Amino acid sequence: MDLASLIGLLGAIGMILGSLFAGGGSLGPFIDVPSILIVIGGTFFGAMYTAPLPTFLGSFSAMGKAFLPPVKKMDVLIARMVELAAVARKDGMMALEGQAVPDKFFEKGLQMLVDGADEGKLVRQLTMEIKAMKSRHEAKQGCVKAWIDLAPAMGMIGTLIGLVLMLGNMGDPKSIGPAMAVALLTTLYGAFLANVLFMPMLTKLENYTAYEVTYREMVIEGLRGIARTESPRNIQDQMAANLPPKLQAKLNAAA
Repeated sequence: MDLASLIGLLGAIGMILGSLFAGGGSLGPFIDVPSILIVIGGTFFGAMYTAPLPTFLGSFSAMGKAFLPPVKKMDVLIARMVELAAVARKDGMMALEGQAVPDKFFEKGLQMLVDGADEGKLVRQLTMEIKAMKSRHEAKQGCVKAWIDLAPAMGMIGTLIGLVLMLGNMGDPKSIGPAMAVALLTTLYGAFLANVLFMPMLTKLENYTAYEVTYREMVIEGLRGIARTESPRNIQDQMAANLPPKLQAKLNAAA
């Protein structure tokens, strides 16, 4: 669980609710079913319109990664790569067969070395894997961005609908209040969805994608070092250049 995401979301919602109750009010005036249908329902189907159905449905599992990210530890990766480099130098590439590794991408690259792939083929294949991953992530993140773009627009549509209803029934004072509620609440709902829920979520997902790309590039760098039969120490130094100073110090102390 990513505590920053959970605390940030709950904190933002709490601040908004606190402001609603600060004046002795209640949630009742801020709940309007037509406004909810316009903004949430309209945005949902509008976002669906922007992507193929499997991509749209898959975007919801991607959203969950903002709270339960599968973040891999780079220091663990480097430590394991150094161990495997020592095995390969001592016993040859075939000794890497069946060795435990932290993730599937690492496993695929290691198996390519065992199968005799040269450095060029290894880099090309794994680089294509990274590009494919980025493409998948960007497609799902595009659906999240659609919520950000469409929610305020649906809020504006609801506002215009409310104004039309209000102006068309000026002779009936009882109809003015509900129409004005639709006009104002749809804007509120749209702003809430876009800025409180989905914009921070998109930023988080983009950051995780960037982290995953860096992680996989480090895997490629380490496997290239093993393919060239470089010393484990050189491989560690090359890979550790991407780490914060504290983690670099931790690795150096463990070496």
